[in-house]
Amino acid sequence: MGSTNMSYLNPKTVILIGIPGLEHVQFWIGFPFFSVCLVALLGNIVLIIIIATERSLHQPMYILLAVLAATDLGLCVAIAPKMLAIFWFGSYSMAFDACLTQLFFIHALQGMESGILLAMAFDRYIAICDPLRHASILTPLFLVQMVLMVAIRTTVLVGILPILLKRLQIFQSVVIAHSYCEHMAVVKLAAEDAHINKSYGLFVAFAILGFDLIFVFISYILIFRAVSHLPRKEARLKAFNTCTSHIVIFLEFYILAFFSFFSHRFGHVSPYTHIFLSTIYLLVPPALNPIVYGVKTMEIRKRVAQICIMKHDSR
Repeated sequence: MGSTNMSYLNPKTVILIGIPGLEHVQFWIGFPFFSVCLVALLGNIVLIIIIATERSLHQPMYILLAVLAATDLGLCVAIAPKMLAIFWFGSYSMAFDACLTQLFFIHALQGMESGILLAMAFDRYIAICDPLRHASILTPLFLVQMVLMVAIRTTVLVGILPILLKRLQIFQSVVIAHSYCEHMAVVKLAAEDAHINKSYGLFVAFAILGFDLIFVFISYILIFRAVSHLPRKEARLKAFNTCTSHIVIFLEFYILAFFSFFSHRFGHVSPYTHIFLSTIYLLVPPALNPIVYGVKTMEIRKRVAQICIMKHDSR
């Protein structure tokens, strides 16, 4: 690694310090984060297995939920190992290329999650506003095409982030005040003009999160309008009840996402508060998603109960 006047030329490694200001308690902070990761891993694996094996759940909403669960698994795998290694074993160093790889997967999987939430909103819109054509519109082929479009959009847009970072050569520091490699945290290390990186990062955020948020809102405005026109109160409650799980997941994802995004660029919150909350933003939704859908979906509850009974009987 070359350095001149406290600048670093083409650094080969970076240093992740975890949560700045809380280094002395990071060892203990690792345990609740590990518990959240464990819940996320087990919950999403069980959810994928149940959806795959329960024929009554082979419907567009639950197929998309399985894709969301796989995305959540990917997020946990991308973040947790290095983060826990920092907290528990003091493994602070990371190859710069490995940092960019982690950065790509974290932001790409975030983009995938946002796109799948939009696809789920579209499914609810068709199911409530045009129920007779739901099966003919949301065919297996259409679902595959929709998921592929989300994946391609995210891969192309997010894939340019590490390429732009790689073109930067001079860094004022190699110490990242974070528990994982995040785009703006790496950009702030640059000792040269990084306006292109910052501008493109904003563009990606609004092209993915902003676009999806707008169309999810439009979907629910149309859904609520259609539900309000139903003649019977029971029918209105039943229709609205089919959306509640998605609304909960949608709100938890976007509220935490935009808080993390804007506080990093424009806010004045303390570093440890921002990093603590941004880590929660990435790890808590994957843990909550299978719980929310497990509580709201009778078929999933029954399958989980059967699995628990089988395990109890086998003892």
